[in-house]
Amino acid sequence: MGKMKPRALGVEEIEKEQKEKQKKKAAEKKLTPVKKKEKDTTDKEEKTPAVKTAESKEKTEKKPAQKKIAGKKYQKAKKAVDQTKRYTVEDAVALLKKIKYTSFDESVDLHLTVVKTGLKGEVELPHATGKTVRVAILDDKVLDDLANGKINFDILITHPSFMPRLAKYAKVLGPKGLMPNPKAGTVSPRPEEVAKKFLKGTLRWKTEGKFPLIHQMIGKISNEDAKLVANIKTFIGAVGKANIMNAYVTSTMTPSVKLDMEKI
Repeated sequence: MGKMKPRALGVEEIEKEQKEKQKKKAAEKKLTPVKKKEKDTTDKEEKTPAVKTAESKEKTEKKPAQKKIAGKKYQKAKKAVDQTKRYTVEDAVALLKKIKYTSFDESVDLHLTVVKTGLKGEVELPHATGKTVRVAILDDKVLDDLANGKINFDILITHPSFMPRLAKYAKVLGPKGLMPNPKAGTVSPRPEEVAKKFLKGTLRWKTEGKFPLIHQMIGKISNEDAKLVANIKTFIGAVGKANIMNAYVTSTMTPSVKLDMEKI
């Protein structure tokens, strides 16, 4: 039997003991961040749903759009108009005057649905519409006003010789429909004569840019029935009955009245 080595045995036990302590410390180190993370996660889980719910409600909860309800006077006027009926121009004008409920002098407007976009023209109505039209003849003063961003006219007429000087304002006047154009009769060697024509009440009309619709004021509700009737028939004649699908007449505050195109 060999000699015992107690020292060596003691070292082994110590080493074993030290290894166990190291394992224990390592295990404790690993456990500590896990526990902290679990706590953080728990806190987050407790707070997040409530916050998310509140934010979700704030974003998705939209107030329903309130439908505007027309006043009692308008509702009463609307009931007086038979929506299934087509009225003669004479009856439509008389009805508009009957259902008027405001104190001011309303405009009478004609609304047409036509066969296509791009229709345009001009017409001289037999009676004034009550709308003041500002007509200007291009000169140095008008050019100075344009240079300063001032537009004081509804119709601009020019002599052909002024067109080169006006060209730089085309981007401003064009979109507003104010750029003089030979097809519209606003470029003429006799601008004074053209101006007189427009001052008499000659109207330029055209469809909307993207929709086959024409809107035109044809008078005031205070005008005589016969004058309003004559203006409506003249305007419809200028557009052409064959180009019109539906026609309505209305005043500023009243419901629209559908016209019988076969009786015009």
